[in-house]
Amino acid sequence: MRKICIIFLLSIIITVTALGFPLPNTVKNSVGFQDEFLRIHIRADSNENAAQSIKYAVRDELVAYLVPIVAECETKTEALQRLGAHASSLRKIAERTLKNAGFSYGATVSIEQEIFPTRVYDNYTLPAGEYTALIVRLGSGKGDNWWCVVYPPLCFVAQAPNVVYKSKIAEIIRSWQEHVSK
Repeated sequence: MRKICIIFLLSIIITVTALGFPLPNTVKNSVGFQDEFLRIHIRADSNENAAQSIKYAVRDELVAYLVPIVAECETKTEALQRLGAHASSLRKIAERTLKNAGFSYGATVSIEQEIFPTRVYDNYTLPAGEYTALIVRLGSGKGDNWWCVVYPPLCFVAQAPNVVYKSKIAEIIRSWQEHVSK
Protein backbone atom coordinates (compact mmCIF):
# COMPACT_ATOMS: atom_id res chain seq x y z
CA MET A 1 0.00 0.00 0.00
CA ARG A 2 2.83 2.38 0.86
CA LYS A 3 4.46 1.70 -2.51
CA ILE A 4 1.21 2.53 -4.33
CA CYS A 5 0.88 5.82 -2.40
CA ILE A 6 4.44 6.81 -3.28
CA ILE A 7 3.89 5.99 -6.95
CA PHE A 8 0.60 7.93 -6.90
CA LEU A 9 2.26 10.99 -5.31
CA LEU A 10 5.17 10.87 -7.74
CA SER A 11 2.72 10.64 -10.64
CA ILE A 12 0.89 13.73 -9.40
CA ILE A 13 4.15 15.65 -8.97
CA ILE A 14 5.35 14.67 -12.44
CA THR A 15 1.99 15.57 -14.01
CA VAL A 16 1.83 18.97 -12.29
CA THR A 17 5.44 19.69 -13.19
CA ALA A 18 4.92 18.58 -16.80
CA LEU A 19 1.88 20.81 -17.18
CA GLY A 20 3.95 23.73 -15.93
CA PHE A 21 6.57 23.16 -18.62
CA PRO A 22 6.40 25.08 -21.89
CA LEU A 23 4.82 23.88 -25.08
CA PRO A 24 7.22 21.91 -27.30
CA ASN A 25 10.29 23.85 -28.38
CA THR A 26 9.55 26.87 -26.21
CA VAL A 27 11.90 27.89 -23.42
CA LYS A 28 9.87 28.93 -20.40
CA ASN A 29 10.04 32.56 -19.32
CA SER A 30 11.36 32.05 -15.84
CA VAL A 31 14.36 32.95 -13.83
CA GLY A 32 16.83 30.14 -14.26
CA PHE A 33 16.32 29.58 -17.96
CA GLN A 34 17.54 33.09 -18.77
CA ASP A 35 20.45 32.58 -16.40
CA GLU A 36 21.69 29.73 -18.60
CA PHE A 37 22.07 31.79 -21.77
CA LEU A 38 24.87 34.11 -22.86
CA ARG A 39 24.12 36.40 -25.77
CA ILE A 40 26.26 38.44 -28.13
CA HIS A 41 25.23 41.94 -29.17
CA ILE A 42 27.13 43.84 -31.88
CA ARG A 43 26.15 47.50 -32.11
CA ALA A 44 26.94 49.46 -35.28
CA ASP A 45 28.30 53.01 -35.11
CA SER A 46 25.26 54.39 -36.95
CA ASN A 47 22.45 53.40 -39.31
CA GLU A 48 24.33 54.51 -42.42
CA ASN A 49 24.71 51.73 -44.99
CA ALA A 50 28.50 51.54 -44.58
CA ALA A 51 28.27 51.27 -40.77
CA GLN A 52 25.63 48.56 -41.04
CA SER A 53 27.65 46.66 -43.63
CA ILE A 54 30.85 46.68 -41.55
CA LYS A 55 28.84 45.48 -38.53
CA TYR A 56 28.19 42.24 -40.42
CA ALA A 57 31.82 41.92 -41.48
CA VAL A 58 32.86 42.29 -37.83
CA ARG A 59 30.20 39.75 -36.85
CA ASP A 60 31.58 37.22 -39.33
CA GLU A 61 35.13 37.63 -38.02
CA LEU A 62 34.08 37.42 -34.38
CA VAL A 63 31.86 34.39 -34.91
CA ALA A 64 34.67 32.58 -36.74
CA TYR A 65 36.96 33.32 -33.78
CA LEU A 66 34.37 32.39 -31.14
CA VAL A 67 33.19 29.06 -32.57
CA PRO A 68 36.14 26.96 -31.31
CA ILE A 69 36.20 28.86 -28.01
CA VAL A 70 32.56 28.23 -27.06
CA ALA A 71 32.23 24.82 -28.73
CA GLU A 72 33.97 23.09 -25.84
CA CYS A 73 32.24 25.00 -23.03
CA GLU A 74 29.93 22.94 -20.86
CA THR A 75 28.50 25.78 -18.75
CA LYS A 76 27.68 29.44 -19.08
CA THR A 77 30.25 30.17 -16.36
CA GLU A 78 32.94 28.47 -18.41
CA ALA A 79 31.86 30.40 -21.53
CA LEU A 80 32.02 33.69 -19.57
CA GLN A 81 35.51 32.87 -18.29
CA ARG A 82 36.74 32.08 -21.80
CA LEU A 83 35.18 35.20 -23.28
CA GLY A 84 36.75 37.28 -20.52
CA ALA A 85 40.12 35.75 -21.27
CA HIS A 86 39.67 36.56 -24.99
CA ALA A 87 38.11 40.04 -24.63
CA SER A 88 41.26 41.81 -25.77
CA SER A 89 41.56 39.56 -28.84
CA LEU A 90 37.89 40.11 -29.67
CA ARG A 91 38.39 43.88 -29.52
CA LYS A 92 41.51 43.65 -31.70
CA ILE A 93 39.68 41.53 -34.29
CA ALA A 94 36.84 44.05 -34.44
CA GLU A 95 39.25 46.99 -34.71
CA ARG A 96 41.36 45.26 -37.36
CA THR A 97 38.23 44.54 -39.42
CA LEU A 98 37.14 48.17 -39.09
CA LYS A 99 40.59 49.50 -40.00
CA ASN A 100 40.95 47.18 -43.01
CA ALA A 101 37.64 48.51 -44.32
CA GLY A 102 38.76 52.13 -43.89
CA PHE A 103 36.90 53.01 -40.69
CA SER A 104 38.74 55.20 -38.20
CA TYR A 105 36.60 54.53 -35.15
CA GLY A 106 37.48 51.72 -32.77
CA ALA A 107 35.59 49.06 -30.88
CA THR A 108 34.94 48.14 -27.27
CA VAL A 109 34.07 44.77 -25.79
CA SER A 110 32.33 44.22 -22.45
CA ILE A 111 30.09 41.76 -20.67
CA GLU A 112 26.88 43.32 -19.36
CA GLN A 113 23.27 42.61 -18.46
CA GLU A 114 20.90 43.60 -21.30
CA ILE A 115 17.19 43.48 -22.02
CA PHE A 116 16.37 41.47 -25.17
CA PRO A 117 13.07 40.95 -26.96
CA THR A 118 11.65 37.50 -27.68
CA ARG A 119 13.73 35.65 -30.28
CA VAL A 120 13.16 32.41 -32.20
CA TYR A 121 16.17 30.21 -33.06
CA ASP A 122 15.21 27.30 -35.30
CA ASN A 123 13.24 25.10 -32.88
CA TYR A 124 13.53 27.24 -29.74
CA THR A 125 11.98 30.49 -28.59
CA LEU A 126 13.76 32.58 -25.97
CA PRO A 127 11.44 34.90 -24.08
CA ALA A 128 12.04 38.61 -23.72
CA GLY A 129 14.00 39.49 -20.61
CA GLU A 130 17.34 40.38 -19.12
CA TYR A 131 20.30 38.28 -20.25
CA THR A 132 24.05 38.38 -19.80
CA ALA A 133 25.60 39.55 -23.07
CA LEU A 134 28.95 40.05 -24.74
CA ILE A 135 28.57 43.63 -26.02
CA VAL A 136 30.67 44.77 -28.98
CA ARG A 137 30.33 48.49 -29.67
CA LEU A 138 31.62 49.70 -33.01
CA GLY A 139 32.43 53.41 -32.74
CA SER A 140 29.58 55.14 -30.89
CA GLY A 141 27.51 51.95 -30.91
CA LYS A 142 24.34 53.96 -31.61
CA GLY A 143 23.26 52.21 -34.81
CA ASP A 144 21.08 49.18 -35.36
CA ASN A 145 22.53 46.01 -33.95
CA TRP A 146 22.87 42.27 -34.47
CA TRP A 147 22.46 39.79 -31.66
CA CYS A 148 22.36 36.08 -31.06
CA VAL A 149 23.15 33.43 -28.43
CA VAL A 150 26.80 32.60 -27.75
CA TYR A 151 26.10 29.94 -25.12
CA PRO A 152 24.62 27.56 -25.81
CA PRO A 153 25.81 28.49 -29.31
CA LEU A 154 22.44 28.63 -31.05
CA CYS A 155 23.56 31.01 -33.79
CA PHE A 156 26.93 29.40 -34.48
CA VAL A 157 25.74 26.00 -35.72
CA ALA A 158 25.99 26.94 -39.41
CA GLN A 159 29.59 28.09 -38.93
CA ALA A 160 30.69 24.77 -37.44
CA PRO A 161 28.81 21.89 -39.09
CA ASN A 162 31.09 19.21 -37.63
CA VAL A 163 30.68 20.38 -34.04
CA VAL A 164 27.93 18.82 -31.93
CA TYR A 165 26.55 21.23 -29.34
CA LYS A 166 24.82 20.06 -26.22
CA SER A 167 22.47 22.16 -24.17
CA LYS A 168 21.49 20.90 -20.74
CA ILE A 169 18.32 22.99 -20.96
CA ALA A 170 17.36 21.45 -24.30
CA GLU A 171 18.07 17.98 -22.93
CA ILE A 172 15.83 18.61 -19.91
CA ILE A 173 13.02 19.94 -22.08
CA ARG A 174 13.28 16.99 -24.48
CA SER A 175 13.26 14.45 -21.65
CA TRP A 176 10.16 16.02 -20.10
CA GLN A 177 8.43 16.16 -23.50
CA GLU A 178 9.21 12.50 -24.10
CA HIS A 179 8.00 11.59 -20.62
CA VAL A 180 4.74 13.53 -20.99
CA SER A 181 4.01 12.07 -24.44
CA LYS A 182 4.26 8.48 -23.13
